[in-house]
Amino acid sequence: MAPKVGKLWDAVGNTPLLRIDSLSRLTGCEILGKAEFMNPGGSIKDRAAKGMIRRAEEEGKLRPGSTIVEGTAGNTGIGLGLLGVERGYRVVVTMPDNQAREKYELLEAMGVEVRKVPVVPFANENHFFHQARILAEKEGWFWANQFENTSNGDFHFETTGPEILEQCDGKVDVLVSAVGTGGTLSGTSRYLKSKLSGMRVVLVDPPGSGLYCFVRDGKVEGSGSSITEGIGIMRITENFRQARVDEAMRLGDQEMIEMLYHLAREDALVVGTSAALNVRAAYEYARRHRGEGLRIVTFLCDHGSRYASKVFNLEFLASKSLVPRPIPRD
Repeated sequence: MAPKVGKLWDAVGNTPLLRIDSLSRLTGCEILGKAEFMNPGGSIKDRAAKGMIRRAEEEGKLRPGSTIVEGTAGNTGIGLGLLGVERGYRVVVTMPDNQAREKYELLEAMGVEVRKVPVVPFANENHFFHQARILAEKEGWFWANQFENTSNGDFHFETTGPEILEQCDGKVDVLVSAVGTGGTLSGTSRYLKSKLSGMRVVLVDPPGSGLYCFVRDGKVEGSGSSITEGIGIMRITENFRQARVDEAMRLGDQEMIEMLYHLAREDALVVGTSAALNVRAAYEYARRHRGEGLRIVTFLCDHGSRYASKVFNLEFLASKSLVPRPIPRD
């Protein structure tokens, strides 16, 4: 009998949905995390990468020997690197120069060409997003354009939403998610709301991002900054434009770090910064509805090992006035 083998391409998606026991016990609600760190590239962005590559191939924009270029905080670049290299493409990424070093090292180990650019406002042409576009125009490369390319969100509509609905036996009360490109929230919220009209979708935003104000007041406004990576934007992307959001909350780095350490120590879940922010928001929502038995789903976007030089470095945390204190339990 021939062995059952596949490719990395086939391993994207169908991730487990994990019950976060400590938080579920504390709140009397069921808090569930979609274990996206179990994708082959270690993050939820593998889904976006697969969706964008697949559509580009279908439309004839990618052919053998093509080059993919993308502006990324790292995870989408890793997904494009793994899947793109497997399918015979060259991959070039432009990245802000303040990301965790583990991301650069992993990308370079895969043979992805990394071009670091300074951290500047989106309006500046040196922004990593614009630098990818400029390279694509100059060199004739395929620009993945994860922020505006709706094959990102559509892939979540096709895969992530149905997986969650099936894993929850058709019962989801609340979906909680931060936003980077808007693809995850767009596709998943559209699918789940098409099946469950009464469910709530809650956006969580870090300081420095404008989506919290947009959901509440219709204005893209924000101040401050955050050590979270890959989430938070000051514009409305085409992917986010299609998301169906009911309410928003803003949480800071201190709340995120508290949850990040709680998950590692209490639930054996070593996750990244966006995942910790997602879970903290789910927990805060559950605290407001203590004992109601709500089923709250969020995303464990990637693994914490990708950020070890920052979030598990006490000197780094102290430099940002962050302390891994216990989460509030009342």
